[in-house]
Amino acid sequence: MHPALSVIVFTTLCGAGYGLLAWLGLYGAIGLLPLDPVFGAVSMLLALGVVSAGLLSSTFHLGHPERAWRAFSQWRSSWLSREGVASLATYIPGVAFGVGWVVFATTTGPWALSGLLSAICAAGTVICTAYIYRSLRPIPAWSNGWVVPNYLALSAMTGALWLAALSTLFGYRLPGAGPLVFATIMVALLLKLAYWRFIDRHPGVSTAESATGLGFLGKVRQLEAPHTSENYLLKEMGFRIARKHAQKLRVMALCLSFLLPIALAIAAVAASGVLVPICWLLAGGIAIIGVLVERWLFFAEAKHVVTLYYGREL
Repeated sequence: MHPALSVIVFTTLCGAGYGLLAWLGLYGAIGLLPLDPVFGAVSMLLALGVVSAGLLSSTFHLGHPERAWRAFSQWRSSWLSREGVASLATYIPGVAFGVGWVVFATTTGPWALSGLLSAICAAGTVICTAYIYRSLRPIPAWSNGWVVPNYLALSAMTGALWLAALSTLFGYRLPGAGPLVFATIMVALLLKLAYWRFIDRHPGVSTAESATGLGFLGKVRQLEAPHTSENYLLKEMGFRIARKHAQKLRVMALCLSFLLPIALAIAAVAASGVLVPICWLLAGGIAIIGVLVERWLFFAEAKHVVTLYYGREL
């Protein structure tokens, strides 16, 4: 599939924003957040601001962005519509939790409940986003059980990194923040490797023979190309990336998304003074760049079965 920059930015930023919001909500619900209004305001503005920026960037992929509101009406059958509804619903407990934390300096009682609900809604929105791709059966690289866990794990990982970076920047060491970062990075890394292994071993069950229904005659080959030049289907759904380039980008994604962040996290735990927030901030920023590369590959390596009619293989 053709990697659209707006969708790549949208899924990356929203994943990180919802991940941060979920961890803030969970930490607040169990009373582990410092009742610092400045820290609370910056954290909530960053989480909700990044989510909002991501959602706005997704509209640039639409032919008519002014009609985006119509997507909300199809929530009974469309994961895209469910994602839109869930994303808006998340603002309600998220803003409520922020008000309790920043204005009333408390995260207990109803504010703890709003924190828990914001975490649940954030996770639910990420799941809806993942299911937009998971539900597309004509694309074998997406229609499998590894997509949703990968989206959730990357969201949790980037959110945990940002939480650690923010807390140390304000001089706080949140209980369990370090182990949380290490655990989410390792889980996300293992799931990513398992996803790549799956798509390499299971490119899809469809073939030119099954697509045309002529398999009973033997091997099907094209007599001539359907078009003399590339058309929309081939440009959008038949995007091709050389295997050697894909391998290089996988290595880059592994280094930027997982290996460098975990090395910087280890350095942050061992460091002291100003080096601690610097290491955490670098880890969070580099991880975002790595997820952008990973997300580009997620689209570039996916092939639609319609390309079989153009003489290509899955």
